[in-house]
Amino acid sequence: MKSARLEEFRQVAYKYLGRAKDATFELTDAILLTRNVYSLADLSLSPVFRRKWPSIYEALQDSRPQRQKLMRPMSLIKVERLDEQGNQLVSKPLWLAWVGEEMPPLEEVWRLYLRRFTVDHWYRFLKQRLHWTVPNFGTPEQSERWSDLMPLMTWELWLARDIVTDNPLPWQKSQSNLTPGRVAQAMGGVFAVIGTPTRAPKPRGKSPGWQPGKKRLRKNRCPIVKKTVTRPRKKPSVAV
Repeated sequence: MKSARLEEFRQVAYKYLGRAKDATFELTDAILLTRNVYSLADLSLSPVFRRKWPSIYEALQDSRPQRQKLMRPMSLIKVERLDEQGNQLVSKPLWLAWVGEEMPPLEEVWRLYLRRFTVDHWYRFLKQRLHWTVPNFGTPEQSERWSDLMPLMTWELWLARDIVTDNPLPWQKSQSNLTPGRVAQAMGGVFAVIGTPTRAPKPRGKSPGWQPGKKRLRKNRCPIVKKTVTRPRKKPSVAV
């Protein structure tokens, strides 16, 4: 039953990835199974990615994820502290965001706000294990599509946390309550059972090449930002 829930989620996510959904979905599986990545080309070496390495960049260029159907609606809450006359005690208000099916009563929102520190752990997990900050894309659109894949993979790990079998490395101890990283480490067995909704790649023959007369447009080059720290000069010591 639990594996069927994960399989259903993967089918729906694959459906709403838009164009180039086969390569994009296989890219997410490769991210979950690859522990160490130094470039996007390393993900093409994963056995679940059945395409050539240029397909990764083409998928992030052509994909159009449907955010309205993949993401939950977000509600904004403005919190202000007022005195008896209605004047603000603090100059800047506090803005909170709720993402979910149904927002709880406002009396309970402040209790949930105390759990905000777990968000920092999630961002660290994206950077260290899901390789969020590894690639350097040429356009903001590619970066947005790459970032849209992070919540999808996080939900996959959450749905698979009760059906995976711990697969520790030789220097790791076995655990009963698996962390997201340990769940990702054991996702290979889950993928072998439930399979993938993607279609197998088809050979497309010899490329026709660049069309004659078509203009070539160079990419916009951004200036390099150098962060230098100017240290104060030391005053010459005077002998006494």
